[in-house]
Amino acid sequence: MTMGQDELVFLPLGGVGEIGMNAALYGFGPEKGRKWIMVDCGMGFAGEEAMPGVDLMFPDLSFIEERKKDLLGIFITHAHEDHIGAISELWPRLKVPVYATRFAKNLLETRRLSEPGAPKVELREVKAGRRITVGPFELEYVPVSHSIPESNAIAIRTAAGLVLHTGDWKIDPTPVAGEITSPEAFKALGDEGILAMVCDSTNVVREGFSPSESEVAATLKRLIADSPHRVAVTTFASNVARIRAVAEAAQACGREVVAVGRAMDRVIDVARECGYLDGLPDFRRADSWKHLPREKVVALLTGSQGEPRAALARVSRKDHPDIALASGDRVIFSSRAIPGNERDVGAIINDLIDQGVEVITDRTELVHVSGHPRRDEMVEMYAWTRPGTAIPVHGEPLHLDEHARFARAQGVGNVVKARNGTLIRLAPGRPEVIDHVKSGRLFKDGNILIDDRDRAIPERRKLAQAGLVSVAIAIDEAGAVLGEPAVDIIGLPNSGRSGAPLIDTVVDTVSRALSGMSKAKLRDSEGVEKAVDRAVRSAVNDAWGKKPACHVQVVEV
Repeated sequence: MTMGQDELVFLPLGGVGEIGMNAALYGFGPEKGRKWIMVDCGMGFAGEEAMPGVDLMFPDLSFIEERKKDLLGIFITHAHEDHIGAISELWPRLKVPVYATRFAKNLLETRRLSEPGAPKVELREVKAGRRITVGPFELEYVPVSHSIPESNAIAIRTAAGLVLHTGDWKIDPTPVAGEITSPEAFKALGDEGILAMVCDSTNVVREGFSPSESEVAATLKRLIADSPHRVAVTTFASNVARIRAVAEAAQACGREVVAVGRAMDRVIDVARECGYLDGLPDFRRADSWKHLPREKVVALLTGSQGEPRAALARVSRKDHPDIALASGDRVIFSSRAIPGNERDVGAIINDLIDQGVEVITDRTELVHVSGHPRRDEMVEMYAWTRPGTAIPVHGEPLHLDEHARFARAQGVGNVVKARNGTLIRLAPGRPEVIDHVKSGRLFKDGNILIDDRDRAIPERRKLAQAGLVSVAIAIDEAGAVLGEPAVDIIGLPNSGRSGAPLIDTVVDTVSRALSGMSKAKLRDSEGVEKAVDRAVRSAVNDAWGKKPACHVQVVEV
């Protein structure tokens, strides 16, 4: 390799080895003068057990932050949160133009960039089929079917060759809303010659073809028409095709649609602006619910993933101010629980069933389909595109490994396995891994971002498991203990295995530890803190079987 020679490289910083937090870099030029573009900038959702106090996670973009003068733009494939959700948080660290289609741009402005304190992001609207030149890159948005309108693959052309970044896609000839994945468009790219395809792996372990959105629409129409009373449908707020299907089903049987939830309202507004709900009457507000006959209403509710503050959870707890269900009503989960959300979703379903509400899920009816390709769809894509190299992305290790085997079986000559932080040289020469760079996660903790090395999260996990003992001791200059130590316990049981109160165990332990120390040792504040800490943790462990966190503070008087 000649020093200073132009290279085309690929570097994922999120979304590879995990679902969510998608962020991929493409670089072109010599190593010391490389120009970069980013594809997507998404977030992930944290589990409360693994990340107490944290709701959202973002990719660590420090690699490109250090090179932001060479970053030419961020290109959004589609408007799902795992592809756009980090823009408002991380854009101020980069401050480059963000390119997106009209729907994605409007939804980003309405959802994330309308919040208090949101940055003034430079958004540039792009249209599918038109080529955009930025620095050494020429980019073309290529429409694909997915579970949100205006999803696109991106064809990235450089002097070193063409790379196809598929984004999220499926093959759906009847998508209800949005474009189809055109065989002709992808065959044309294949004929041009694709150096490498960076491809979605989410459903590679599933055989066959994904069902069509139109099949779900037919099921919803039947289930809504057959219901004698109220119907409530919960789905991902961003799934405009599903919203349209529910509205058309309601219209066909003389029902009105009541939309409930801020996220749903925002998507509906943007979908109407962009023409995806043309021909449908306006939806009713939540406060009209109680005035409509039971057999003449359908609710569209947020909360399909069990979110505790979303509309459906509040309805299930009977504390929603406008929406209530009764025995004989029907709730349709037109969604599938994202891994990690099953328990929260299950709790809502159980609450509804206890109220006599009929609950329908995809276990028994075709009320949800994935927006990602199964194996037979991927066979089609590989036959159309015929890439020289395949790089599996958008999946956990199981999906990536299976996709690598699958691509080889399709006759792809070179398959490169990547993880977040893997730097791959695509050209010149045979594509290969050439380095590993810093990657990781950032956590939204209150109003700040912390990285995965911060002590807050592991300490919270420990507190959640074993509680906290707090001890404050006043000692004068002569080494005399003044008064009684102040002791408090948080998150510990009232009593230990003997039945004695644990607070008494702690108080007695502190007293014994102090009385066993000389005045000279008592004048060593740090030594006192360590000795009391060890004694308390040991005594509580003997009485309870767990060692709590212990905070001992010596105040010198």
